[in-house]
Amino acid sequence: MMHARLVGRLSSALSRIPREATKDNRGSQIVEFAVSLPLLVLFVIGIFDFSSAITLKQKLTNAAREGARVAASDPANDLAGSAPFPASVGDALQVVDKYLLSEGINDCGLKFALPTLNPPPLTWVATGPSCPGGAALVLTINRGYSTPQTSGPTTTYLVNTLVTIRYPYNWQFGGVAGLFGNSFTLPTGISTTAVAFNEN
Repeated sequence: MMHARLVGRLSSALSRIPREATKDNRGSQIVEFAVSLPLLVLFVIGIFDFSSAITLKQKLTNAAREGARVAASDPANDLAGSAPFPASVGDALQVVDKYLLSEGINDCGLKFALPTLNPPPLTWVATGPSCPGGAALVLTINRGYSTPQTSGPTTTYLVNTLVTIRYPYNWQFGGVAGLFGNSFTLPTGISTTAVAFNEN
């Protein structure tokens, strides 16, 4: 009964709306489209930009993991040698470079880079200087990265290999969002690390 009265009131209220007001709504559709189009463009560019960044980070993580695994499985007796850099560091650099190229990622000239010894001890850094936009790819290989392992009252330090990759990334989202009057500060690069226990 109450439902029937509500339907009756609604239909009488709708019948009082002038027919001319409901006939032509083209102007309102154009205004709605003009308001929603910039937001739609922002969302679409954001989806593509962030998904590209996440995909790149995953590929960089895999490259760092492979580099750490290869360096950690190499003997550690060359770390104190007189060569410019140990063979294990060179192996890690080559594996990371080949992985990047196999995934279709610009290696920024990393294959021509010579790792240099930097602090902390047993840490070498190789830089690929020719990335798009003028930024550099930085590969850091720490062959003496220690992590504590606690078992009861005893703490033991394990010696690992830590590989860090910092890759420049040019965000499109910040530029498009700037058209709305907002300024977004997004990271200038994507960083990832991988650790592997030194086997030798």
